[in-house]
Amino acid sequence: MAKKKDSEKHEDGQRGKYNKDDADANELENFVDDITDEELLGDVLQKRPKVSDGVDTVIIVDGVPQVNPERFEKLKVVITKIFAQFGKILNDYYPKSENGHTKGYIFIEYEKHESALEAVTQANNYKLDKQHTFLINLFSDYKKYNEIPEKWEPPTIQPFPERPNLQYFLSEPDAFDQYYVYNINNHIEVWLNSNPQPIKLVEREKWTESLIMWSPLGTYLATLHKQGVVLWGGPNFTNVLKLSHRNVQFVDFSPCEQYLVAYAPLDNGEQKLTIFDIRTGAEKRSFISDAPMAGNVLRWSKDDKYFARIGHNTLSVYETPSFGLLDKKSITVNGIRDFSWSPRDNVLAYWVAEDKDVPARVVLLEIPSRKEIRANNLFNVADCKIHWQKAGDYLCVKVDRYAKIKREKGDVKYSGMYFNFEIFHMREKNIPVDSVEIKEPIHAFAWEPIGSKFAIIHGEPSNNSVSFYNVKSGQAPVLLKKLDKHFCSHLFWSPAGQYIVIAEIRDSGALEFVDTADFTTMCSTEHYKATDIEWDPTGRYVATGVSAWKTKGDTGYWIWSFQGRILNRFNTNTYCHMQWRPRPPTLLSAKQQRDTKKSLKKYTSQFETKDKMRMTKASKVRFTFGFMKQIYLI
Repeated sequence: MAKKKDSEKHEDGQRGKYNKDDADANELENFVDDITDEELLGDVLQKRPKVSDGVDTVIIVDGVPQVNPERFEKLKVVITKIFAQFGKILNDYYPKSENGHTKGYIFIEYEKHESALEAVTQANNYKLDKQHTFLINLFSDYKKYNEIPEKWEPPTIQPFPERPNLQYFLSEPDAFDQYYVYNINNHIEVWLNSNPQPIKLVEREKWTESLIMWSPLGTYLATLHKQGVVLWGGPNFTNVLKLSHRNVQFVDFSPCEQYLVAYAPLDNGEQKLTIFDIRTGAEKRSFISDAPMAGNVLRWSKDDKYFARIGHNTLSVYETPSFGLLDKKSITVNGIRDFSWSPRDNVLAYWVAEDKDVPARVVLLEIPSRKEIRANNLFNVADCKIHWQKAGDYLCVKVDRYAKIKREKGDVKYSGMYFNFEIFHMREKNIPVDSVEIKEPIHAFAWEPIGSKFAIIHGEPSNNSVSFYNVKSGQAPVLLKKLDKHFCSHLFWSPAGQYIVIAEIRDSGALEFVDTADFTTMCSTEHYKATDIEWDPTGRYVATGVSAWKTKGDTGYWIWSFQGRILNRFNTNTYCHMQWRPRPPTLLSAKQQRDTKKSLKKYTSQFETKDKMRMTKASKVRFTFGFMKQIYLI
């Protein structure tokens, strides 16, 4: 603040009076600010425009054919077609010799830096013909490589950061599973589902700013923040890795936990996808997608070797660790609507919508050979849904079919709807396909995770039926059981197979625990207005919850045995969500698992003794607590 002159003060009638602003200014002269701009305005400074020399959107393409002036326009059309697929081109420059011939290299300027990066990643080593292969670099790299010092200095050896034991939870003596509970105001708790009462392991306020999730094998707990993603692990849930991705709203892990994909919205309605290497934290590849902000744009093969995404009439398959397009080009599939990887093999299933007289198709594509190993034509198709059995032995494609179609002003209306379930036998020669037709509306479908059964909820909402089918090699699906007059909406199979919960979500909360070995109902009960149901990874317990995100009043979660016996109730008005910690697949062979099950009787007495000791200990604690409470009241 500028100080007034004495004459000005006199004119204002302020001479001789105490001026607080002047006193503050004198104090500020001797004030030393030890707070950096980054600490004070970190989020604002990240948005500050960066100085750019204007070349970060320019690429250099070498290996271009050298042509005369007569062939120049034809060359330009070919080059533009190749490089326009990566983004909007603002300018291009073709250096020429004195006789008008091109020199074999060109400069292309994109509108966005991301487009230039994608062009370098995808089109480098692109084979135009037998004599010409593109070599592509960012123009900004030219300066970097040109200023490499003549004297090489070895990098400083960095100390190896010690990591906690990330698989400690698998060595729990009694094989109790963990789960997290997400409460209002981002209050997170991690529990051990011990017997008879769960034990709280960790409790933290504001642990996340939006979502929280386990990695697929249970190694990490991921939290989302304004600046990016944090991975936690070990017995104390220490910070294992930070990944910078501003405004991230969703993350997705690859099945083997080698990579993480972070999704963040952009101002123009698109979203930015960034793939990180979890082992190093390095950014491996970025994409710009115009798909809605729903995640799952990139889908991974079971072994993390490949990932794929849908474009306009294209299916793009990428390979790791190069993160380039498989065979340097996308697969042209006109009318492709959806796809899904086999949970066991590197096989893609995708479906193509019908086009006038051309039928819809379901195609099985082997990767990396790109060989079509099976295709099935379908007529009168409105929609398809792809469902893989967990072991990859069977594939079910639910087909919504119509009797009549009417087009009005761009809108399509279907009538006379009926439904088919196309069952592909993946382990049989030539992959035969069987079909199950159901005339009634379909509300839910689910494969048995371990086994060969599948269940369907069908019929009118007030009078649903649940049908169970079994699939065997060389045979068409067989109807095992039909349960009539069931008020239900969802199916939840045990991860171990055989047992299933038939549930009605968001209304009555009706629950029916069924043993599909003989289709006996073990228990019929309810959790009123239940919004979520989830099995633990071993199939021993089921958790049901009423989320404060979706309803008001009587929120909380309950834990049941697989037979439908209520074990614990946690009623709290802050409960939002819970998720069991996943386990990696067993290392035992199928034979070893069968032998273990046969020998369980030898250990039954030991398990019963331990359970009785726990119950006795818990009873003593409750008795002591009650006795002390009575003394206090007296």
